Amino acid sequence: MPREGVQREVDKPRRVHRTDWMALLSGTLFVVLGILILTQAITDPLVLVSLVIVGLGFAGLVAVIARVIRGK
Repeated sequence: MPREGVQREVDKPRRVHRTDWMALLSGTLFVVLGILILTQAITDPLVLVSLVIVGLGFAGLVAVIARVIRGK
């Protein structure tokens, strides 16, 4: 005779986790910029600030497009 808990797990509908594109791309941006700063590939603060603004803008655009495609 199967346990009660096992039967309940089978009956539950599976929840799907949607990707948060803004968080994913923003995190990737900051990791990459951190590596570039540590390796001294970027030394100009103006270049760093402009990359942050452009990168966050791109992440926001992707997040908006993903939300429109999902229909929510």
